[in-house]
Amino acid sequence: MEKKRTVGFVFVEGFADWEFGMLSGSVNEWFGGRAVCLSPSPGPLKSIGGFRMLPDRGVDPSDNLDLDAVAVIGFDTWSDADAPDITPLLKDVLARGGIVGGICAGTLALARAGLFSGRKHTSNGAGWIESRLDTYAGSEHYQDVPYAVRDGHVVSAAGTAPGTFAIAFLEALFPEQAPQIAEMREMIAREFTSRSEKA
Repeated sequence: MEKKRTVGFVFVEGFADWEFGMLSGSVNEWFGGRAVCLSPSPGPLKSIGGFRMLPDRGVDPSDNLDLDAVAVIGFDTWSDADAPDITPLLKDVLARGGIVGGICAGTLALARAGLFSGRKHTSNGAGWIESRLDTYAGSEHYQDVPYAVRDGHVVSAAGTAPGTFAIAFLEALFPEQAPQIAEMREMIAREFTSRSEKA
């Protein structure tokens, strides 16, 4: 029996509720994978919306050898000078051929880890990462676009793009499911096409 592909979602206190639901739900319900909750702190954590979450485990690479992918979910904590350093986890998953993604302020963890070096990526607007980190490797490859960007096994997105973040992440993690993922992409596109036609 084929092993379920496992995605670790990294959360910090105040995590953004809207940034992960489509991805985690799709992994579990539609693609037969497994989502687990990770955090640098033991929790419980409270989201922006006030919901509480208890992490399944921490972020030590040795505790996460089963992960096929990691998605870093945003909140302002990632902007702090003393933000959690999850570089070892991100690099370990990537080195094993896994997928690493960051959305909104979660992209700062990827930038700190040097994962944007030589890779196209995006975040919350041109200059946004530099406004938090001063400088980072790969800044010349920034893409100022409103949708997720995937370069190989690294996926990034603005906090306003959870739909395309989920799609790009799923495309990387489940390439054999391309037809179903294409249907999801069309579903998301219809929402915005319908709105613009009525405007």
